Amino acid sequence: MPAADLILAGAQVRTLDPGRPGASAVAVRDGVIAAVGEADDVRDWRGPGTEVVDLRGAHLVPGLVDSHSHPVWGLDMATGTDLSGVTDLAGLRAALAGAERVEGWVVGYGLDHNAFEGRPVHHELVADVLGDTPAFLRLYDGHSALADGAALAAAGVTGPRAFAQRAEVVCDATGRPTGHLVEHAAMDLVADVVPRPAYAQRRARLLELLSAMAATGLTGAHVMDGGDLGLVAEVARETVLPLRLRFAPWCMPGANRDTLRELIALQGTGGRHWLVGGVKFFMDGTVEGGTAWLDHPDCHGRGTDAFWPDPRAYAEAVRTLHAAGVRTATHAIGDAAVRHVLDTVASLGAGGRGAHRIEHIETAPDELLPRFAELGVAASMQPPHTGYTRDDGTDEWSRRLGGDRAGRAWRLRDLREAGATVALGSDWPIAHYDVRAVLATAHRPKGAAAQRPGLTPLQALEGCTTHAAAAAGESDRAGRVAPGFRADLTALSVDPGRAPGDELIEAPVVLTVTGGHVVHRAV
Repeated sequence: MPAADLILAGAQVRTLDPGRPGASAVAVRDGVIAAVGEADDVRDWRGPGTEVVDLRGAHLVPGLVDSHSHPVWGLDMATGTDLSGVTDLAGLRAALAGAERVEGWVVGYGLDHNAFEGRPVHHELVADVLGDTPAFLRLYDGHSALADGAALAAAGVTGPRAFAQRAEVVCDATGRPTGHLVEHAAMDLVADVVPRPAYAQRRARLLELLSAMAATGLTGAHVMDGGDLGLVAEVARETVLPLRLRFAPWCMPGANRDTLRELIALQGTGGRHWLVGGVKFFMDGTVEGGTAWLDHPDCHGRGTDAFWPDPRAYAEAVRTLHAAGVRTATHAIGDAAVRHVLDTVASLGAGGRGAHRIEHIETAPDELLPRFAELGVAASMQPPHTGYTRDDGTDEWSRRLGGDRAGRAWRLRDLREAGATVALGSDWPIAHYDVRAVLATAHRPKGAAAQRPGLTPLQALEGCTTHAAAAAGESDRAGRVAPGFRADLTALSVDPGRAPGDELIEAPVVLTVTGGHVVHRAV
């Protein structure tokens, strides 16, 4: 064969290729794996320009992929003060009192609903520490925010609004906004007037973020939004993106034929290490926000409505995209939302197998689990989200759902045992992007899911490799270490297919290779 560009030698390779489960060396040429073999094969692959990296016994696996992330849109979501460490109202008030002002605003993100200690979200709880300073605080779920009185005034929000999607400017009994903005359309009213980082700053932050992600072993991400494709295209022309990004732009309620045609035309747009491949829908919101679509109301009497006011319009949009060969991913957290998406895919007939996926699936009854495998619907789940719940049921998520539904939380192992494809991700910036934590938490879920069996180490590894590839329709070119597959590779000091979570989460990342480019190294 022609000489390789890159040879990784001295490795313990877990290929996830049934035809050749193990090896000790891999050759890469033109961004593709050219050969997989042993030490004796290396000399035949070398040429005058070949780079040889001795991994010194490190464990090499297919490149790890985050199956649900927001690395571009998240640059705006994760702006300002990080509030993810706030656990109670006193802590929130202290954080806001000392928060840095951004062009006169206090901007924060990652705020846990539990910090309000069961109180309704209301700007009066923090008004005295903010004074006349406008503040916009995103809650951790990304589907709700708190805006104070000055921020509401700056955006001209003085009362309730009507939206084409399920969204709400929460108001008190007199019709005055409480500052609690639920779902994207309501949040955007204020987000649109919040100071935004300059283009050059966002570009630098994107590269910094993707490099940090690569340093945890990530080689790719399924990006569940349209992001700023212009920014991505420019950066990709100038340098090598450390992660391979696959975008799924949103299709929101009210989408008409022109909107669907635009989404169809966008498919395949891309450049080196980035591609538009799919469309993202929302069937509901979040449990904590009262917008998860449930079979029965939550403890506040909420959760009985879909995000699409007419769920039949969602199904028709999916059918139109499917007929055009477009893959879809649908956010569905509640049991009613999951059921409606499965019913929609069932209506597509046999041609729907393997082309559609459901994101999150935080609570689901037994009867829905086998339908994933029967219909070929991938389950895309985020184990770190379990950390926002508590094993004693005192958290907002558990209290809203009640014991029975909370007991059906994040059924990772149950779905795998039912034969489903289970792809894993972080949903950054909702949870940290470190893929080692994603794998470790999949072994041992936290909080409300702590009593449920987690995935085995090998199943978790497959969730970020072979199952991630299957969820994206890329099983013929990604997710394995095999000739002809993408040269996306991760080397760790431990075997992620065997190591327990507490060992894996601290394991050094030895090397990360994306498209044949070494994007992180510690050797």
